[in-house]
Amino acid sequence: MIIPKDAIIAVEKVRDYLLKPLETDDKSGFLKIAGYTREDFPRLLEDIRTLLPGEGRFQMYTTFGERFELDGVLRGPSGQSLYVTTIWQRSPRGTWRFITLFPNTEAFYKEAMEV
Repeated sequence: MIIPKDAIIAVEKVRDYLLKPLETDDKSGFLKIAGYTREDFPRLLEDIRTLLPGEGRFQMYTTFGERFELDGVLRGPSGQSLYVTTIWQRSPRGTWRFITLFPNTEAFYKEAMEV
């Protein structure tokens, strides 16, 4: 299923979750490797959007809709590339929304083995 370019990516999700240091499930340290900071959250918003449109892989049905995964590479402000898996949700009404991202270690190691 194609995740459209106009999918919703909430500012709060990026600024106050992905880029905010958290006790558990912290993603800010991973994103900092590529130079992403909370102060410059619009850059991460833009970079996530560059993954779209993209072919999502169906993962599961939830109360809120269908969940899909989409792999990609984010090239951060520092020039460092991060392999990521992004999670997207399609509501019963057809609205697409960004849920989260996490490191795609499988793609990272595959790339490292090819070098």
